Amino acid sequence: DNNQINLAKYINYVSAPQAGAIATFSGTTRDTFKGKTVVELRYEAYVPMAIKNLKSICSAARSSWDLHSIAVAHRLGIVPVGETSVFVAVSATHRADSLDACKFLIDELKASVPIWKKEVYSDGEVWKENPEFLERRLELGKDGGCCRRKIETAAHDKKSCCKPKVKVEEAID
Repeated sequence: DNNQINLAKYINYVSAPQAGAIATFSGTTRDTFKGKTVVELRYEAYVPMAIKNLKSICSAARSSWDLHSIAVAHRLGIVPVGETSVFVAVSATHRADSLDACKFLIDELKASVPIWKKEVYSDGEVWKENPEFLERRLELGKDGGCCRRKIETAAHDKKSCCKPKVKVEEAID
């Protein structure tokens, strides 16, 4: 809560002599959104479920790519303009695996982890839904559909670094 993310700490955590690549993503609070002046972001989460979801997402990444280490940090509470809200670091032997896994991790975090964001403007505030969450909800049905999903990973294709590696499907009872 309210502590700045120490980027170097997480980069050091994933560093290893056998890792030829470290990919990172740092999401920061920007100062404007659609012409409005942003003062800060405020994050809330259901922490036990968020941790469970993050572990599941990390497991899916590990089963899809040849990774050494993964680190994910997300702040809660107030995040002022210019500061990091979320940070992902992934190490792997090869850059394609680390880059693809890093993108997957941040996209899945935004789509499925129960972390909520309020944007505070100079003239008001609003709770925001991530576009990834809205897309996932539409995939499951307009009313939200079934809340249980099966994450299925495809075989790793060494020829291309940019092909989708993960497919999300509804679970069948």
